[in-house]
Amino acid sequence: MLILRKKTIFNLILTAMLLTATAAGAETVEYDGLIEPYVVVEIGAPAEGIVATVAVDRSNSVKEGQILVEMESSVERAALEKAKTMLKFDGEICLQRTQLAFAKRVHGRVKTLAGISKHDKDQAATEIIRAENHLKQAREKSTLAKLELKKAQAIFDRCLIKSPISGVVVERYVSPGEYVNSQPLLRVAQIDPLRVEVIVPAQMFDRIFPGMTATIVPELPQYGEQTATVTFVDKVIDAASSTFGVRLELPNAEHQMPSGLRCLVQFDIDRYGEQMKKVTARNDNDQIQIYRDQIQH
Repeated sequence: MLILRKKTIFNLILTAMLLTATAAGAETVEYDGLIEPYVVVEIGAPAEGIVATVAVDRSNSVKEGQILVEMESSVERAALEKAKTMLKFDGEICLQRTQLAFAKRVHGRVKTLAGISKHDKDQAATEIIRAENHLKQAREKSTLAKLELKKAQAIFDRCLIKSPISGVVVERYVSPGEYVNSQPLLRVAQIDPLRVEVIVPAQMFDRIFPGMTATIVPELPQYGEQTATVTFVDKVIDAASSTFGVRLELPNAEHQMPSGLRCLVQFDIDRYGEQMKKVTARNDNDQIQIYRDQIQH
C-alpha cells in the first residue's frame, strides 16, 4: 500500500509539472559563437631532406591518405628495389626441398639394397641431415629478405607525405627543391563537420547537455540557419568570468560554409525538463528503498 500511495502522489506531481511546462513552453536563449574547423593539422616531414614534388596548393580539397608531398627518394627507392630483388630468390627454398626429397629417396633405396656397406648407409643418412639444414637456412634467408623488404618499404614510405585527414589545404609553406628539416610543409583543416565554440553563463550549466541541438545563425545571411549538435560541455566553470564552454558539431557537406565565421547560437531550453528528470530519479530510488524496507521487515 505504501508503494501505491507514493506512486500515486508522484504521478499527480508529474502531471501537474507537465501541464505547467506545456503552458510555459520553451525558453530560447542565444549567445555569440565562433565557427571553426573541426581539426587543423600542421603536416611535416618525418626526416630532413629535399622536397621533390608538392601535389596540392591552397584551397585544394584533399582526402585522408592522399599523397601531398614527395621528398627526394632516389636512395630509398634503390634500396627498396634491391630488397624486392633479393626476395625473388625464394627459388632456393624449392631447390633445397627437391634435394631433401632426393636424399630421402636415396636413403630409402640404400636401406633396402643388399651388399651396401654401413659407410654408404651412414653417408645417405648424412645427406638427409645436410639437406634439412640447407632447407632451414634457405627459409631463414627468406624470412630475413621479407623483413628487409618491409624495412625498405617503410623507409621509402616516409618520403611520401600523406594527409592524415580529409579537408582543405589552408597553407602551403614549401616548394620543390627546398631543403626541409623540422618545419611544417602544409596546413590542412577538416571542415566537414565544422566546430562551433560558444561561451555560456554559469546559470545555464544544468540546462545544456551533450546530444541536444541548437540553431546556428551565421553572420553571413546567405548561409541561412543551420542545426548543430552539442558534443560536450565543460565540466569546470571559469570562476573569473562565471562562464563555461560548450562545443557543437555542425555538418558541412561539400564544404559550402567557410570556417572562421561568427554566429549566434540559439538554445531552446525547457524550464522544467531537467527538474522532471530529477524527480523521476528520486521516485525510483524511493521505490527501491521501500522494497528493501519490506524485505528487511
